[in-house]
Amino acid sequence: EVQLVESVGGLVQAGGSLRLSCAASGFTFDDYAIGWFRQAPGKEREGVSCISSSDGSTYYADSVKGRFTISSDNAKNTVYLQMNSLKPEDTAVYYCAALFGCSGYGSITAYDYWGQGTQVTVSS
Repeated sequence: EVQLVESVGGLVQAGGSLRLSCAASGFTFDDYAIGWFRQAPGKEREGVSCISSSDGSTYYADSVKGRFTISSDNAKNTVYLQMNSLKPEDTAVYYCAALFGCSGYGSITAYDYWGQGTQVTVSS
């Protein structure tokens, strides 16, 4: 059974930091890229970041570049999203998901498997 399990998010003040993790199982981790999406209330899902498990290449949306860092521990089949300098507009449900290669990470249709999502709330 394919599973992507995100860590619990949380509530943080603006300017603060939070790290999310995504533990994958049930598929060959090295064959996939892992991306993070987020969905704020009333908005469409937004591709935030992606990492290729095979070569470690990383990609970021302009809205988070310089503040978020994605990393991967292939031995643990786990991807992390370190979020610094958080802003109220970062408030959303964050999802991790698996896809073949990061080139299409901004498109919701590119993903094969999804986690259940975790709430991140940034207060002003």
